[in-house]
Amino acid sequence: MTAIDDLLAGYRRFREGYFQDNRERLTDLAAGQSPRVAMVACCDSRVDPAVITDSAPGELFVIRNVANLVPPCEGEGIWHGTSAALQFAVCGLDVEHLVVLGHARCGGIRALLEGRDERGEDSFVADWMRIAAAARRNALERDDLHDFDQRAHACELDAIGISLANLASFPWIRERIDKGSLELHGWYYDLTSGELLCRDPVSGRFTPAG
Repeated sequence: MTAIDDLLAGYRRFREGYFQDNRERLTDLAAGQSPRVAMVACCDSRVDPAVITDSAPGELFVIRNVANLVPPCEGEGIWHGTSAALQFAVCGLDVEHLVVLGHARCGGIRALLEGRDERGEDSFVADWMRIAAAARRNALERDDLHDFDQRAHACELDAIGISLANLASFPWIRERIDKGSLELHGWYYDLTSGELLCRDPVSGRFTPAG
């Protein structure tokens, strides 16, 4: 069987099993969605926010891109895919929480740290990763980091902080934060241990979720 055959076989199992078992819930969702949480996650195939949080359809509004980055608010039309999804989640769906979910061994962050940012015909990833350039700079300047993996880990955590700051640069997000109707969260998932770390909004430190 090909990979596509596997997917289609999986669809048939879904249609005959999960869909039938949850038909009422899925039918209700067809009329509209009202998730309370929007999550910016990496498009890495190993990190599925719904699986990690054991969430059902309709519970998470997920925005996925390379390295789970949020661009700053800008009007030049450079990074509007993620920004448009955020605006829909916040202004259209009135989500109560925005979560930036980073993860260990992120390919985008590792490419950024390695300096693969040469301009060329295929520089889409490099252009996008410039959002987290400050995280790379910080990781390279730290004297307490002694190898590439340590620097990559620090860069992954710092990139979450950058994305959270960029979220607050959107006026319709800032307004809701100030009113207390929207909260921002930074999370980090370790692929090997399965541990989830949560970022303290004041200190910026990450501690285990439990």
